[in-house]
Amino acid sequence: MPLSKNRPPRKPRRDRLGSVDVQLVSASRLRFVFAILAVGLLGLMSRMAWLQVFRTSELQAKARAFQIQRIQPLGARRSIVDRTGRLVALDVQRFRLWAHPNNFRFPGDASSLLRKPDDVAHKLSALISKSKNELVELIGNRVSGIRLAEGLEPEVASEIQKLGISGLELESYLQRVYPQDDLFANVVGFLNDDRIPQAGLEQSLDKTLSRGKEPVRRLRLAMDGTPLPDDLAPGVFYRDDAQLQLTLDSRLQELSAKALTDAISKWNATRGVAIVMNVMNGELLTLASTPSYNPNRFWKYSPALYKEWSVQDLYEPGSTFKPINLALALQEGVIQPDGTVNDTGIINVGGWSLRNYDFGSNGVMNFAEVLQASSNIGMVKAMQNLDPSRYWELLHRLGLNSKPQTDLPGAVAGYLKPKKEFVNKEIEPAVASYGHGFSLTPLKLAQLHALIANGGYLVSPHITRGLKGGDLPLATAADKSAPLLRPEVTRIVRGWMESVVDTGSVVGFKKINGYRIGGKTGTADKLVNGQFGGGLKVCSFVANLPADNPRYVVLVVVDEPKGGDAFGSTVAAPVAKKIIEGLLVLEKIPPSN
Repeated sequence: MPLSKNRPPRKPRRDRLGSVDVQLVSASRLRFVFAILAVGLLGLMSRMAWLQVFRTSELQAKARAFQIQRIQPLGARRSIVDRTGRLVALDVQRFRLWAHPNNFRFPGDASSLLRKPDDVAHKLSALISKSKNELVELIGNRVSGIRLAEGLEPEVASEIQKLGISGLELESYLQRVYPQDDLFANVVGFLNDDRIPQAGLEQSLDKTLSRGKEPVRRLRLAMDGTPLPDDLAPGVFYRDDAQLQLTLDSRLQELSAKALTDAISKWNATRGVAIVMNVMNGELLTLASTPSYNPNRFWKYSPALYKEWSVQDLYEPGSTFKPINLALALQEGVIQPDGTVNDTGIINVGGWSLRNYDFGSNGVMNFAEVLQASSNIGMVKAMQNLDPSRYWELLHRLGLNSKPQTDLPGAVAGYLKPKKEFVNKEIEPAVASYGHGFSLTPLKLAQLHALIANGGYLVSPHITRGLKGGDLPLATAADKSAPLLRPEVTRIVRGWMESVVDTGSVVGFKKINGYRIGGKTGTADKLVNGQFGGGLKVCSFVANLPADNPRYVVLVVVDEPKGGDAFGSTVAAPVAKKIIEGLLVLEKIPPSN
């Protein structure tokens, strides 16, 4: 039966579940959808090709930047410790606090809310050493980049971070700290605010202490920040914990500094120094000088205090050089161990009248008595037996006019008259016999007395042992191949020095029971406007112990003490005794046999 043109369209058939049959989609619609998908796929493939072919290097660099952490070096310096491991200098982390008032907000504040400086200052004043008013005044009307504080310890910085105040910025930096304050300032020196070394070992050993140029380390990280083991450069986790170890003992240094300071105050002196040296290897256990300065507040002191005068300033040693001269005379055979001289109290040399310090005479004396009485006339007559040319050569051989080999910064050479002048003028070897007419540093004098104590070897005085935890060099030993004096000569002179202490001729140094100690005082007039007799003097005392088998030399020098009774025996010797008593305990030196 033919279909009627007016027949309504057939309704979609429903199955038993009531679902509608899918109607057929026209071919043109399918082709349109396919074309869209094809174009999209083609575009995606083109984009992938573009990224992989043309932007490979750029994307790899971005990926590495995200995956690899660059560890910048902090520029930390090595710590410095004394011979017992006690810290002398170290780097600590500190923080600077910056304020940006144009962004002051408290936690939970709306972005449109801006806090007043008073609100922030109120919270900060409880954590830093500034009042609320001080902080408000410091901020003023500025909107950013205001330094509120520096030198904040990590604990304080952590508390500030916990406040969560937007507009506060903490900047981390390293600060050099000297826990012993002024105790080692004379030799260690300091860094200024820009971490530039200005004096002492900090300056002379800058490269050693700064660890060289540390490379930037790169570390590949996983998504959670865990370091990945692959592609790790050798030593990426290495930490340089080496410390510069000194030969100085902070306990003995402190004791020496206190005894020296007390003497300076008592005698209204200008300055003083105390040295304790190991005579076998040149290690200095003490190098204390006063006045000093606090390297943590270096800007408050005169730059004149930054140098260590015991290695940079010269003085005439006076009678403390007499044992050295007698050793030279014995070495050359011009005097004998049992020889004598006649101290007449005055002698004329080259038109100059020379006298003893007390203007008295002592008659016939052996050489032990010459040292006990500190006889100038006895020394002049003893050294007149030595040819002046040979005498000069021996002083030159001792290194009087040479810079000593030492790690102490700024060490200078002594002064010895030119040989021609020394030989042709009779007065020159005469006054040199009792320690005048030439000059040296206290350090050099200690080195020469170590020569007497160790059997004739010239050792190099030094205050550093090397890097602890690194390549630690052995302490410099005596040069056994080049003795300058015969052992028997030094033994005889040590016996003469021991008699000085045993006979009680040193007023301020009474014998310590059970210990054999040799010593010699010195009181040298200073030149004032080119002339002696101006009342200025240098008082000193030098000792070696134990005298039967010396291990240490102790030297104390006090510059310009005031008072008519200021002598080496009254000013310097009591200081030396206090130091020696401490040394005996700290080094566990047993009594002599």
